[in-house]
Amino acid sequence: MPIIDMPLEQLENYMGSSPKADDFNQFWDRALEEMKAIEPNVTLEEADFQVPFATCYHLTFTSTGGARIHAKFVKPLNITKKVPAVIKFHGYTMGSGDWSSLLTYAASGMIVAALDCRGQGGLSEDIGGVKGGTLYGFIIKGVDSGGDSLYFKHIFLDTAKLAGLILDMEEVDTEKVYACGGSQGGALALACAALEPRISKVAPVYPFLCDYKRVWDMDLADKAYIGLREYFRKFDPLHRRENEFFKTLSYIDIQHLTPRIKGSVLFFIGLMDDVCPPSTQFAAYNKITSPKQMVIYPDFTHEGLPDQSDLELIFLLK
Repeated sequence: MPIIDMPLEQLENYMGSSPKADDFNQFWDRALEEMKAIEPNVTLEEADFQVPFATCYHLTFTSTGGARIHAKFVKPLNITKKVPAVIKFHGYTMGSGDWSSLLTYAASGMIVAALDCRGQGGLSEDIGGVKGGTLYGFIIKGVDSGGDSLYFKHIFLDTAKLAGLILDMEEVDTEKVYACGGSQGGALALACAALEPRISKVAPVYPFLCDYKRVWDMDLADKAYIGLREYFRKFDPLHRRENEFFKTLSYIDIQHLTPRIKGSVLFFIGLMDDVCPPSTQFAAYNKITSPKQMVIYPDFTHEGLPDQSDLELIFLLK
């Protein structure tokens, strides 16, 4: 079998190479306390797009930094008992997608919310200024100002804030709230479940934002990870701050968050993925201590995976 990374038997035991800040858990515990203290001021506005079996809304709430965060929200009609809910996250630079992409969940009797990441392709605000460069991607945004200024810190908190709002809805069965998404969305599904441990099932597809040092060492700091390469070329060409750089990024490294997950995980991966290298994904998967299963596509890269959507829906509906 062709490989672009470690052999599978090594991947199954790989625990990552990126550093972890000493105060990692304290950092996130404090961040969550601050996030939960923010008054969300939720608004629900019916969308122009509607279907006969559900109502579609624009859901907006206030999150960190005062940003107004948007999500598409679809609720089945005639709910007579508490129902499951799915929170869906999109790929890098994209948005929450078409309303029609959410209707399978609603038709299956589930409430569904799809987040727009702030400053990307949807309607959410990104209002915070940071020091240093932001060119070539959001990974490095805020890194020169420390962990609290990292762009993805705020995105991760947005996912947990949205999950908390969904869990507090009277129609929602709090034992059946799920998170899913692909690439950046896969990373955010894992982050959401880590920061909101009441998430009971997680279905990430080839998650992004894992094991940054490994990406660098493999010389794959391009495509979605090009910000790593360009940071050094433009701001630290002699790598004098390399250790500090990767230590700061550890706060938003998914592999360090996954031990906090309590829910069941169905994880999808392509072993020829040259965008999010398999070893980086295994670093996140291998640290999960809750019930988990990996679906491996040996010949597939960062692309559509056959039957993945069907397997995910079966997993969520069980």
